[in-house]
Amino acid sequence: MGIRNSAKAIIIQEAQLLAIKKQDQDGYYYILPGGGQEFGETLPQTLKRECIEEINVAVEIGDLIFIREYIGKNHEHYEFDSEAHRMNYMFLCRIAEGDTNLGNGTAPDDGQIGVEWLPLSELLNYRLYPQTLRKYIIDYNEGKEAPVYLGDLN
Repeated sequence: MGIRNSAKAIIIQEAQLLAIKKQDQDGYYYILPGGGQEFGETLPQTLKRECIEEINVAVEIGDLIFIREYIGKNHEHYEFDSEAHRMNYMFLCRIAEGDTNLGNGTAPDDGQIGVEWLPLSELLNYRLYPQTLRKYIIDYNEGKEAPVYLGDLN
């Protein structure tokens, strides 16, 4: 199995982070909009497509602010993810001006039940995955220096 690239959107508006809402046996959890890169796509093309599919809005893509690696065998779900090796490229984005159709998109993520704005002031209280990312997002929004490459984290 090869390394899988994906592009993720970090959309912050009025001190809130836009996230995809899902549910499992432990309750609600959240992930960033975005997904896997298809052959022949650039990362920005991937992200634009995925945002339409998942959150039903066009996005304007800004700077690449974080790169996260995930090597499944190194984490708590290794029995399910031992073969996984993913690279997540996270871009600062904003919803395109005039696009007000925010909600589940044309091809929502498996298990996606909605789209929600999470207050940055309470972000550490949410199950946002990868969980280590929460602090980096808060620090970035506060203007604190953060590394671009975050390493192998979950």
